[in-house]
Amino acid sequence: VQLQASGGGLVQAGGSLRLSCAASGSGFSVSPMGWYRQAPEKRRELVAGITSGGQVNYADSVKGRFTISRDNAKNTVYLQMNNLKPEDTAVYYCSMLRGGYWGQGTQVTVSS
Repeated sequence: VQLQASGGGLVQAGGSLRLSCAASGSGFSVSPMGWYRQAPEKRRELVAGITSGGQVNYADSVKGRFTISRDNAKNTVYLQMNNLKPEDTAVYYCSMLRGGYWGQGTQVTVSS
């Protein structure tokens, strides 16, 4: 299994980005998926997760601003990020929780 994350970039505070993570190989449709982030000198943290059945959960810091979704037909999980804040700046990683696979990360930088 390989995970390819994309969609990061530089955006001003209040702006939006949409991250995508495309999975190759088998197992995507039956696996929970997660988006994590790691800021400099901080621990990696869970941002949002989605089960195979579509149940979602979010970190308190992003509730109401971020939305995770998945398209099993495309083997892709998304993270829609709205009203971005400078503290959202981090490298964002996707993970296929069944099997413990990780993508390469995509940088999100939010300027004030």
